[in-house]
Amino acid sequence: MKSDMGLYDYLPWPNRPKIVWPGNKKIAVWIAPNIEFYEYNPPNNPTRTPWARPNPDVLQYSHRDYGNRAGWQRMMAAMDKAGFRGSVSLNVALCDHHPEIIKACADRGWEFFSHGIYNTRYVYNLDIEQERAVIRDAFDTVRKHTGQELAGWLSPALSNNFWTMDILSEAGIQYTCDMFHDDQPMPVKVNTGKLISMPYSLEMNDVIVYNSQKVTPRHYGEIIKRQFDQLYKEGDDSGTVMCIPLHPYLVGQPHRIDAFAEAIEYIAGHDGVWQTTGREIAAAYHAAGAYDAMSAAMATHNSGKGAR
Repeated sequence: MKSDMGLYDYLPWPNRPKIVWPGNKKIAVWIAPNIEFYEYNPPNNPTRTPWARPNPDVLQYSHRDYGNRAGWQRMMAAMDKAGFRGSVSLNVALCDHHPEIIKACADRGWEFFSHGIYNTRYVYNLDIEQERAVIRDAFDTVRKHTGQELAGWLSPALSNNFWTMDILSEAGIQYTCDMFHDDQPMPVKVNTGKLISMPYSLEMNDVIVYNSQKVTPRHYGEIIKRQFDQLYKEGDDSGTVMCIPLHPYLVGQPHRIDAFAEAIEYIAGHDGVWQTTGREIAAAYHAAGAYDAMSAAMATHNSGKGAR
């Protein structure tokens, strides 16, 4: 039996090579709005039921649809004001359902990375060729509607198979957001290519904060600022990454938007902050030689360790 997933090696902070971000910035801050489409009556998946309530679940469907009608516009306005571009965690079918949203994001130079085809269709129970087809569909759809080549991936509802990371890297994906194990990008063990695990925080995710932890908007704003303050301080020693994952149907509610807007303006008001995208972080990581240096340091640190 394996003692862990085997997707990455352990390397404590004091033994790591120093990461230097462009312009000697201390921290890379990226915002990842999940712009999603939830099907009203999706195909059945035997491993996971998309809706908690019996169909027709008008409540859950319409609540999520709020983000694509009203919430995204407030979220985008707040990000514009603070000077942040988004890295869109995109259900690629939204390109067909709501091209107006895609155009507004593309016009601002936002990045698009894949969050599957629909958020109600998982990769559980797909075979490897079926999952490869999902990846190809995402590449083709985003290229057709935005002209961009996908760089990042967040599996729909974080569903994975044992081969998922291998075939993402095989297809040309540069970074995955499916792991939450660090505050710096880390190499992922794959058969081909150089896949990076990009910091993408559940702790900062508005779904966890609002739906699970039941915090107030004011408290969420404080959480964002405290996360930033600590990672900003640690960035004196080596470049850190902070991600703020969002869902327009939550953060874009009228009573929540001001707290979020104030928090990201606070971040933008500091020197040494790189307001960036997931794609740009991955590119800078490779350009600085951090991937190779981190891989070598992990190999040295873990040499001689016996497997249980």
